Amino acid sequence: MPAEIDYCNASELLPHVMSEAEARGDRLDVLILDLSATSFMDSQGVRLINDIREGLRPGARVRLVARPDGVASRVLELTGMRRDVPVYDNLPEALAS
Repeated sequence: MPAEIDYCNASELLPHVMSEAEARGDRLDVLILDLSATSFMDSQGVRLINDIREGLRPGARVRLVARPDGVASRVLELTGMRRDVPVYDNLPEALAS
């Protein structure tokens, strides 16, 4: 995911992510969104994640990667998103889940 996710780019990211997910069809069981390089994220980033979750085929799950000390991790905590979507500290951890 990009360094910043906000009102300027969130709406452009959704079709891109969904296109990649749809290209995998029924083979997509887990989609990992790597936010470890995201240094700014506002509520539009949370909305983007929700829209992605709702747009995936039934049974497909979303996992997030966010640096524990990063802005994205803090936004996910403040909005309660961490309760709904598993968040991992790094990509290898998310891939192993």
